[in-house]
Amino acid sequence: MTLRQHFTEHPASVDETYLEHFKVAARFARCLSIAAGAAAVHAIIPSLCTTTASKRICELHSEMTAGKRGSNALESAA
Repeated sequence: MTLRQHFTEHPASVDETYLEHFKVAARFARCLSIAAGAAAVHAIIPSLCTTTASKRICELHSEMTAGKRGSNALESAA
């Protein structure tokens, strides 16, 4: 695999440019970080953030498995 392919092959498989894919992946990372923080708060004080992390993870999963992105993930897992 060439150096260029490391940055273009996967984004192209979900019909995105490198920059578009970077933005989506960075947003997912930010959302997961927030969910992790909510889970940590919940671990310390169980009455707080009772559904925050799980709800956000379910939303992200739905987004990630929809459309071309989802069909690509199924092909990669096989």
